[in-house]
Amino acid sequence: MTVTTRRMLDLTVHEHTLTVPLVWDDTADSRTIDVFAAVVSRDGGEHLPYLVFLQGGPGSEAPRPFRDPVGPSWLDDALKDYRVVMLDQRGTGRSTPIGDGDLQRPAASLAEHITHLRADSIVRDCEAVREHLGAETWSVLGQSFGGFTTLTYLSTHASSIEHAYFTGGVSAVGHHPDEPYALTYDTVRDATLQYYRRFPEHRDAFRRLAERADAGEIVLPDGEVVSVSRLRSLGMLLGTNEGWQTLWSLLERDPATNAFRYDLASALPFSGRNPLYYVFHESCYADGVVTNWSAERAMPEEFQSDVTLLTGEHVRREWADTVPALQPWREVVDILAHVEWPRLYDEAALTASGARGAAAVYANDIYVPMEYSLETLRMLPGVTPFISSENEHNGLRSGDVLPHLIDLAHGRRVR
Repeated sequence: MTVTTRRMLDLTVHEHTLTVPLVWDDTADSRTIDVFAAVVSRDGGEHLPYLVFLQGGPGSEAPRPFRDPVGPSWLDDALKDYRVVMLDQRGTGRSTPIGDGDLQRPAASLAEHITHLRADSIVRDCEAVREHLGAETWSVLGQSFGGFTTLTYLSTHASSIEHAYFTGGVSAVGHHPDEPYALTYDTVRDATLQYYRRFPEHRDAFRRLAERADAGEIVLPDGEVVSVSRLRSLGMLLGTNEGWQTLWSLLERDPATNAFRYDLASALPFSGRNPLYYVFHESCYADGVVTNWSAERAMPEEFQSDVTLLTGEHVRREWADTVPALQPWREVVDILAHVEWPRLYDEAALTASGARGAAAVYANDIYVPMEYSLETLRMLPGVTPFISSENEHNGLRSGDVLPHLIDLAHGRRVR
């Protein structure tokens, strides 16, 4: 264990690195990893209770504790009530990150290692950090995949959680991944059609781009020949408050220009920076099943016949063949697609958890279906839903969502 203290203006940041088992509950397995957490407090807030932040993803590290606009916009609000624990989830950031350097290992060995990076193991890491900090309980803020992880936390260690806050991250419980993916196609279709109603000329503009992609005429600076399915994944932009502006700018540009090629490369999801986001993305919905490219299987016929319908957080197997940054991971993703993943949630434990808190559920969320979020929240009557049509999936970063949730959880007048 190591601890380092830094000062950043009026913030104090204690950086903790713990060594923990790669495989919890298997004493015969001696492998270990490091888990990093930055504990942030404001001057005068050194004795406030802890709030651990669980980042979205999977496969992304926590944001760094800088002030907005460089750091997370919600941090100042959180620091009014809490000391904030920024945890780099295992395999990311400074928590023994997985990257291209690990491809030197046999694919089967690397894939097996990655199976131990899911929410159930992240929860055990959280418990180790909580105990290290000497906190009997703490609160949890889960954004997107971090909310999924919070549900796992409540399934296994609910007594450790004072308040649970979810922002766009209440997962389906007891459903095959095909089911939530089918609903996300519905919401991204609605978002796409709404965009075309605002900018009708862009439907033809996108169709022309798709024709160029089909002919192999769109080549990114890294040499990627953009496939039609990759181009359609720009629909993920419509899941954030301001993402439509990026899509609009792209569709206004001449595709023969450097500006278009570089901007497109920046806008496309599932890049090589965080390969885990692509490599085991579908495992976050795998509540005791084999995924086997669930999002592809769930694609409705209308998406297959209409190339102008954009897609969302729907990974495709073909990208392991066509995207240069993902090609080295081809064998690993093929192995992981056929893993029989353990259960993540326990309905009976969730119902009996006595969980308290609040959850932001976004009515038009193209990432996490509202229908299943509300179904799951019925298992958690002490977690107050805040249903909003004002924000998209990134409402935590773009709105005043967190203060509202904290007030709801504490029974205070909403700020």
